[in-house]
Amino acid sequence: MPGSGKSTVGVLLAKALGLPFIDTDLLIQQREGLLLQELLDQRGLDAFLDAEEAAIRSLDCRASVIAPGGSAVCRERAMEHLRALGRVLYLRVPLPELERRIDNITTRGIAMAPGQTLADLYAYRAPLYERFAGAAVDVAGDTLEQTVAAVLRALGGRFPPRL
Repeated sequence: MPGSGKSTVGVLLAKALGLPFIDTDLLIQQREGLLLQELLDQRGLDAFLDAEEAAIRSLDCRASVIAPGGSAVCRERAMEHLRALGRVLYLRVPLPELERRIDNITTRGIAMAPGQTLADLYAYRAPLYERFAGAAVDVAGDTLEQTVAAVLRALGGRFPPRL
């Protein structure tokens, strides 16, 4: 979910493992020449999700830490590609904590339909995160260091999956 810490934790995890880090939100911005919110505003939600899927499916890497956008789960082919690249983990954060963390929901580039709330988004996406993830890591109330340690435990020494 947006606000779960994917990008920040991903950078720290990549450092801890000595691996490259890829943030697909940045990849989308580079490919499209627009900020995420601009892409949503100018082209709409479906075009945003299509651009995200294309960016993810363009990845051809191994032994890397990838932080996909929270809406990656909205496109099955994107998630199948991520799973083919390695383990997929879900940073599970309860809705009330996400609501406290996110204060710029209308300008942050979150893939939401007009009128949709963060609660609506959570209700729709949480089952998809559970479906596509190889493991869920509960990180409610954790510091960044605790979250990285929990992710390392969830990987259980099986990372990198392929070299």
